[in-house]
Amino acid sequence: MEHLPAEVIGNILSHLGGARDVVIASATSRKWREACQKHLRSLAFNSNDLPPYRDTTPRQLEILITQTIFQTTGLQSLSILLDDVDEFSASTVMAWLMYTRETLHRLSYNVRTSPNVNILEMCGRQKLETLALANNSITGVEPNFQRFPCLKSLSLNHVSISALDLSLLLSACPRLESLELISPEIAMSDAQVTVELSNHTLKSIYVEAISLDKFMLEADSIEHLHLKDCALELFELIGKGTLKYFKIDDVSVIHLDIGECMENLEVVDVNNFTITWPKFYQMIARSLKLKKLRLWDVAFDDEDEIVDLETLAVCFPELEHLALSYELKDDALHYGFEGSSDLANVTVLELGWTVINDLFSLWVEELLIRCPNLRKLVIFGSVSEAKSQEECQILANFTSTMVQLMRNYVNVEVQFEYE
Repeated sequence: MEHLPAEVIGNILSHLGGARDVVIASATSRKWREACQKHLRSLAFNSNDLPPYRDTTPRQLEILITQTIFQTTGLQSLSILLDDVDEFSASTVMAWLMYTRETLHRLSYNVRTSPNVNILEMCGRQKLETLALANNSITGVEPNFQRFPCLKSLSLNHVSISALDLSLLLSACPRLESLELISPEIAMSDAQVTVELSNHTLKSIYVEAISLDKFMLEADSIEHLHLKDCALELFELIGKGTLKYFKIDDVSVIHLDIGECMENLEVVDVNNFTITWPKFYQMIARSLKLKKLRLWDVAFDDEDEIVDLETLAVCFPELEHLALSYELKDDALHYGFEGSSDLANVTVLELGWTVINDLFSLWVEELLIRCPNLRKLVIFGSVSEAKSQEECQILANFTSTMVQLMRNYVNVEVQFEYE
């Protein structure tokens, strides 16, 4: 190891992750210490990974971190995740950022300070490409001064920010491609909680645990949209038909509009959501390139609605992965079987029940017939601890039916997943 070039040793140390391991390794020899000082590119301080941090006072921690950071030159990635530590001195944290900001490409920051440190002011107009902030506040964004010309990824987790400042922040990032908003505290100036965002380079957005009246997003290049655990009256996406991945998970929204130009959609994943099937189908009907459709634990506005297989087969000819789980009803189920078109390209089929009954076996059988090139079938089910004799018999009958049925599909891999 002693014969390795210092640059290689620095690269090895940069992959260790934790600052404590880096400091210990750098004490191996003078050459390793030199590699740490001159060629270390990544450094991370995380209270979860380092139990000794919890037994150290904030002032002692400040000294340790300061000494470690100031022994390096040219850091490109700095992660300081110490949210469970009492407040640090703002001047000390500012010294860390001022020392590293000219070379930093990636910054993950979750530090409590008194007073609050303005990260945008400290790191704006630099080389930063990735910025992840947590448990902080952002106020008074000045897009002309606090610009991030190289920033491609922005994550705000439990960050307090006004709707106006959030909009201005995006306008200060001319190359932004990825945005994460997790449990943001949106400060509003009026009674109606409305967020309007616009960014023409944004490709991916993930929004979690947000409650708003209106959320309007204008993104000409958007490809990936994921909403999770949100309560919205209106969500509107204004784009140019570039969306490829659309996922909503446990979302309450009265009016959902992702645009009319959905020709490039490849994945639609809907979980724990109430839909009006005709309206939802109309929204994605032009997605001829759709390869994966997942409608899981969905409920229909009209109890007679159901996803009919003929519509799926005709409108989504390139569909390869189909996942369905919703309450089955006798009359609606037979309507769903109408037509004779096959889902010729479906190779993976996932089916689930919330309450098992005899209709589920018929449903599985019909879908197997309509998927002639199927390679994998996964059955998901919920099994309660206390079951009546009738429920046990239904489960036993289903098991027997599946054993007999799958003898006709020896080339199909079958999996059962129960919870």
